[in-house]
Amino acid sequence: MMKNWTAAIFAVLPLATFATHAVWADERTGEVPNAAITAPLPEDYDDTPAPPPEGKAIRKMAVDEPGKAAGNFGTLPVQDDGIFATLVFDRFEHRFKDGPDMALWDLTGWVGEDYNKLYIESEGTADTEKGGVEEAELELLYGRNIASFWDLQAGLRHDFIPSKADRDFLAFGVQGLAPYWFEVDATAYISDDGDVSAIVEVEYSMRLTQRLYLQPRFETSLALQTVEAYNIGSGVNGFELGLRMGYEIIRRFAPYIGVEWEQNVGSTKNMLEKAGEDTSKTAAVAGLRFWF
Repeated sequence: MMKNWTAAIFAVLPLATFATHAVWADERTGEVPNAAITAPLPEDYDDTPAPPPEGKAIRKMAVDEPGKAAGNFGTLPVQDDGIFATLVFDRFEHRFKDGPDMALWDLTGWVGEDYNKLYIESEGTADTEKGGVEEAELELLYGRNIASFWDLQAGLRHDFIPSKADRDFLAFGVQGLAPYWFEVDATAYISDDGDVSAIVEVEYSMRLTQRLYLQPRFETSLALQTVEAYNIGSGVNGFELGLRMGYEIIRRFAPYIGVEWEQNVGSTKNMLEKAGEDTSKTAAVAGLRFWF
């Protein structure tokens, strides 16, 4: 009799083990419910939800409201509400031209989340032969996302001018990506003396290969008032046209070469000529574009 009971137990044990660890698929979808998985999982198991079925969009995970039906079935959580930061040296270059060569930097950094960011921007030039900074700008801006790829900005700008008194400005502008992938940065300024001016920059990156690109660049500045102390006339002050070809060794690091032409116009040109300044400059450039 004992032998019969022993044989029955050993016959049932495999069936019980199979029932404990079996995973039954849904007859309609073929999917296995998570609740059916009772076997121990490895330490590196990743339970990230799978992408949605083809043809269905990814939606952010929304918190269900109390007293209402759950609305998150079939959604995919997207963790994009954190704090991010980056620092981009868009131009870090040496300019070869008639007269003393120049070094130029143009950087933008920001920290924040999708809708609110704190920007720091700086641009300036230095004399590579004599040494020292010729002029430099530093801006601290708050940016608020107002549309896809567009930020409205407001903040402060300070100009460092070794040969003259420094200047401070209030800044208001927009920055973003226009249709057809034009990068636009347009900002208006009000100086501490009440003078109003503006700067508009436009860039476009044309991909020649996966790593090689060609980047034309345009910049112009204008002023509403004449400021003789700084050789600034009313109207359009001048413009810059540049063309750079870069090669991305990695996405974050790209050496480039190119050419840049600067031309002053209008009353600003006349004032600079009287002061003995060159109003038309052409330079070959070589530099790096990198970001962190």
